[in-house]
Amino acid sequence: MGLDFSQINFGFILGGVLVTLEFTVLSTIFGFILGTLLSIIKISKFAPLRWFGIAYTSVFRGTPLLVQVSLAYWAVPQLTGYDIPALQAGIITFSLNSAAYVSEVIRAGILAVPAGQRDAALSLGVPYGKMMRDIILPQAVKNILPALVNESVALLKDSSLVSVITANDLMRRAEITMSNTYRYFEPLILIAAIYYVIVIFLSWIGSRLERRLRQSD
Repeated sequence: MGLDFSQINFGFILGGVLVTLEFTVLSTIFGFILGTLLSIIKISKFAPLRWFGIAYTSVFRGTPLLVQVSLAYWAVPQLTGYDIPALQAGIITFSLNSAAYVSEVIRAGILAVPAGQRDAALSLGVPYGKMMRDIILPQAVKNILPALVNESVALLKDSSLVSVITANDLMRRAEITMSNTYRYFEPLILIAAIYYVIVIFLSWIGSRLERRLRQSD
């Protein structure tokens, strides 16, 4: 009865921080890149591309993330013969899933940029790709930065789902500790505190970036 942290291997659990951060950072980067491409596809005037973007978003937003992770880890080896590592399966799945949400955020940011800027750039002969890269997207990202930070925070918290496919993250290490020590409260409260600290840190970074971008206006 009562609390007893003496049986908890803090070093073992804290080792999961690097795995969780690696997973979150890579998923955020790839999700942003894919989401940016997807947002451009969804505002394309080429109907098949636009339909693909809409269908992609509908599938990934309309099915549980846990099911998507499980499909990537257990179904891919069955279908392809490739024994995909747990962390790789998690990063791929979370990147694809995050892209669906990020694409909607970026699309809204692009559409919020005054249409006159696009018209002016095109009338001056600026190629569409260069216009999007140098004029439209920088303004869009500045406007939607808080939403992008929120998506990164959501990815961090959802990363605990990869424990079900045995990725050696914080949650998985807490589960191992619980099975070895039969102590449940201590490992869970410890990783909850770690997640909370990381979330606060990410939110602080986002606030600093937002203030810096406002000062540059």
